[in-house]
Amino acid sequence: QVQLVESGGGLVQAGGSLRLSCLASGMIFSIKPMAWYRQGPGKQRELVATIFSAGTTSYADSVKGRFTISRDNGKNTVYLQMNSLKPEDTGVYYCNTLHAGSRDAWGQGTQVTVSS
Repeated sequence: QVQLVESGGGLVQAGGSLRLSCLASGMIFSIKPMAWYRQGPGKQRELVATIFSAGTTSYADSVKGRFTISRDNGKNTVYLQMNSLKPEDTGVYYCNTLHAGSRDAWGQGTQVTVSS
């Protein structure tokens, strides 16, 4: 049974930083491409960053150069370092495997609020 537990969110002023963590269980973590998603107020969930098993990363244009995704396969954990945060980064952040859909298990997410 897949379980995902996100943490590290909070309230931060624009320009600040946060580091999100996600502990995954119930999967062979090391071979899975993992991703961070976010859902802003009144918006659909969107893909923010991806990291493949070999460490290759990709980012949405809106966060490129500000966010860094990383993983520790020994700890079954994926991270998202968020710098130079903007109010439009506000939302609930989730981690999951790449291409996870509504029928897949999701964690509770972690709230990120960026004040202007």
